[in-house]
Amino acid sequence: MSTSKFSALLQSKCPRCRVGKMFEGPIYGFKKQTMHERCPHCGLKFEIEPGYFYAAMYVSYAFSVAEVVSLGLATAFLTKSESPWLYIIVLFSAIFLFAPFNLRFSRLVLLHYLSPKVSYNPQYERNLEK
Repeated sequence: MSTSKFSALLQSKCPRCRVGKMFEGPIYGFKKQTMHERCPHCGLKFEIEPGYFYAAMYVSYAFSVAEVVSLGLATAFLTKSESPWLYIIVLFSAIFLFAPFNLRFSRLVLLHYLSPKVSYNPQYERNLEK
């Protein structure tokens, strides 16, 4: 049975084979998360062209804006505070805490959903089942 695109994205799997891991290590931890240069299963080079992941900055920016707006509104509704320091603390803490998440998932979204050069090949999963 083939892995869905969304499931592969959540598990940080390769967009072509949906078997190999793109990142080594957890999102949060004491070790720095590192991205493999190539898929350990199918050999896909993740950085398709030089500077390819600069486009992931735009996806990460969209994630950050969504996080900051939703946390700002939640803080306003829950605390009803007018203190700018409360918002500064909450929003800067959120930006700091979500940075590893945004790094990983902006690259995953870019490769899985926004890259026409990369397409899923179910043959890699079928070969694994045999």
